Amino acid sequence: MSSIDLKSGLAAFFEQDHRDCDARWVDVEELLDTEDIESARPAWTKFEASLRRHIAMEEEVMFPAYEAASAAGDGPTAPLRMEHQQIIRLLGKIGKAVDAGQARDALGAGDTLLMLLQQHNATEEDVLYPMAEKVLGPDWAKLAARLEEY
Repeated sequence: MSSIDLKSGLAAFFEQDHRDCDARWVDVEELLDTEDIESARPAWTKFEASLRRHIAMEEEVMFPAYEAASAAGDGPTAPLRMEHQQIIRLLGKIGKAVDAGQARDALGAGDTLLMLLQQHNATEEDVLYPMAEKVLGPDWAKLAARLEEY
C-alpha cells in the first residue's frame, strides 16, 4: 500500500485511497481462493476497516463540505450515499461468511462487491472528485486536517 499524501489534493487523495482498498481486497481474495480462512480473517478485517474508513471520510467530511459549497447540493452525492449503503450491506454479508468459515460464499459476495465498487469508484473519480476539487480546492488544507483524524 502506498502512503496517501494529503498535500496532493482531494482527487489524488481519494483516488489513491481507492487503489489502497482495492489492493487490500486482492489480498483477501487470494487467501479466500486457497480457502485459507484463518489467514483470510485478518486480511478481511484490514480491508473492511479501510473501506469503512474511506466511506466515513467521504460521508462525514467531503460530501457535506461539497454539498454546502456547491450549487448542486446533494444532487451528485445522494446516489453515491445510496451505493455506500449497498457496499456496507455487502461488507456485512462477506463478514458473516468469513466468520462462518465459508470462503466460497465470501468470494461470491465479494464478486458482487467488486463490480459495485468498480462502477462506484469510476463515478466518483470521473465526476464527483473533479467537481469537488474545483469547489473545495481553496479549503483543501482545512478538509485535509479533518481527514487526518480518520
